[in-house]
Amino acid sequence: MSLTRLCRVDEVPDGGALRVVVGDLPVCLVREGDRVHALLDRCSHADVALSEGEVADGEIECWLHGSTFDLESGVPSGPPAMRAVPVFDVQTSGDDVLVDLP
Repeated sequence: MSLTRLCRVDEVPDGGALRVVVGDLPVCLVREGDRVHALLDRCSHADVALSEGEVADGEIECWLHGSTFDLESGVPSGPPAMRAVPVFDVQTSGDDVLVDLP
């Protein structure tokens, strides 16, 4: 596991999302209270940023066509998206968000 520091925990809005680009990899960070999730910041249906969508009930909604993705697994809840988005392991260390990126 190779962890990369992406930001401070308090930079990710509680109940919201933050886009961080590492090299050419866009990452969507989502915080729910003390828990931070990381997904590829690209909808699997339409190539748009998930970080611009709404977060609710453990899911993030794509702003373009309304597909929702589970924050834990990346699996969509239904059409139009049919493929999961990649999720990445996250750890917090002090105030830092560390993500295991490919």
